[in-house]
Amino acid sequence: MDDRVATTDVAGITDGTARVTDHQLSAARNLSESTSSIEYMFEELFTFDLDAEESALVEAISSLERLKAAAAARQARLAAALDTARRSAEAAAGVPSARRGRGVAAEVALARRDSPARGGRHLGLAKALVHEMPHTLAALELGALSEWRATIVARESACLDIEDRRRLDTELCADTSRLDGLGDAALAAAAKSIAYRLDPHAVVDRAARAPEDRTVTIRPAPDTMTYVTALLPVAQGVSIYAALKREADVCCDGRSRGQVMADTLVERVTGRPADQAVPIAVNMVISDQALLGVENTAAVIAGYGSVPSAIAQDLISQAVADQRSQATLRRLYATPATGTLVAMESRARTFPKGLADFIGVRDQRCRTPYCDAPIRHRDHATPHRKGGKTSRVNGLGLCERCNYTKEAHGWLVSTDTAENGTHTAEFTTPTGACHHSTAPPMPGTPARPMTEVELWLNGTLLRRFAA
Repeated sequence: MDDRVATTDVAGITDGTARVTDHQLSAARNLSESTSSIEYMFEELFTFDLDAEESALVEAISSLERLKAAAAARQARLAAALDTARRSAEAAAGVPSARRGRGVAAEVALARRDSPARGGRHLGLAKALVHEMPHTLAALELGALSEWRATIVARESACLDIEDRRRLDTELCADTSRLDGLGDAALAAAAKSIAYRLDPHAVVDRAARAPEDRTVTIRPAPDTMTYVTALLPVAQGVSIYAALKREADVCCDGRSRGQVMADTLVERVTGRPADQAVPIAVNMVISDQALLGVENTAAVIAGYGSVPSAIAQDLISQAVADQRSQATLRRLYATPATGTLVAMESRARTFPKGLADFIGVRDQRCRTPYCDAPIRHRDHATPHRKGGKTSRVNGLGLCERCNYTKEAHGWLVSTDTAENGTHTAEFTTPTGACHHSTAPPMPGTPARPMTEVELWLNGTLLRRFAA
């Protein structure tokens, strides 16, 4: 979602105090009318009869959906209040204006058990609704809009100035009956239409800037597949799809339409047929037991995630058999009982490559709770300038955003090794809330400790295999 879902920083706030407008007073009146119905829903929440008539079950589902929307609206008010209070406190403490409010989005994310990126979107939406879009907030509180649909309205109006945004808010959401039956696409279209009528230049300017956000991303899909997503200008995106579709229209070799389009995409991007190997290094972590076929466990592909050991074995076998490929084996030593990776120490300030690679293999993904982003930084939990050591214990794999967040005023991150050797990290927010993170066990960690016989047999088989 566009980061400009809310106006930059503290639009709608003067000296840390929200401005109360006629629009907000009107929205407050709407909220008071719904208070009794919300309280009634809370009372009835745990008294649903699962054997009731079908119509009663449907009504209960509808009531809970309205309750979810009302809870989202209350979360928005609380998040906006937290942001205002934090900025006011930091202003009083002499924190420069450009640095005020850093880390609030991450706190919201942790409180909602969500990723930092989504925490930023939640906070941006909250500030937009509370300070600039009271009717949309009221519709959310009434259950006429879900949190996602309120996000759509905020997103499509983000390019407008405050006054035009409030006009759109009034026109689209003051009468909640107009929202009945509207799907996501229809709601977005209605908001776009109003925005273009109010300020066509702003809409055109945003469209002109949008290509700057073009990017390609990858994320895991079920059954050892993956989604590769390209965000492109509409002309380029349509032309790519049309070219793939045209190739599928003339192909009659037994493959499905989707298979032909996918294979053609691979061939044109890599310059090689889809069934031909591409020269690229792929790091995989697999236990010796799984590699030898003794156990059926998971392996980990760097940058992707877990895959079944059978598929990992097949990938390795293909690399070994293919004369054009090179398969290398690096031994990683882990505690058998817990799967904790064992490593080395360093006196350097920057993490040496070996230690940095170790941290990446150990942590696998950003260690901030609920953040699944890839690791971009190997950094000191306790900063080097404060005496933090460059070691496997003090080292932490983080995404870029989370690494910068932990440097914000009031944040504290500490690491330790538990009695069983597991690496742990504790994140303390400026409000004193503590959140914990534990390094995942290595693939193939046994559910029970291995016996001496099993350890001996495992070592013997591994030596023979490696030879």
